[in-house]
Amino acid sequence: MAYAFDTLGYSKALREAGIAQDHAEAHAAAAREFIMVDLVTKEDLRTALELQTLQMTVRLGGIVAAGFAALAALIKLT
Repeated sequence: MAYAFDTLGYSKALREAGIAQDHAEAHAAAAREFIMVDLVTKEDLRTALELQTLQMTVRLGGIVAAGFAALAALIKLT
């Protein structure tokens, strides 16, 4: 999920705080380009958690199946 970043509003707030217009605009562009790209949303985290849960479930199922197969082999040997 992407968030819209109001560079104009951000730049305006910097200008109102006394930052030169070219500096404010450069800072807003840099913030959009470098910071906003790396933000993680709650939805991103939920998706990653669901994927990890699925992977762990599959692995655990494989371990259980291997355990039953080993137990069946041992029972056949006795």
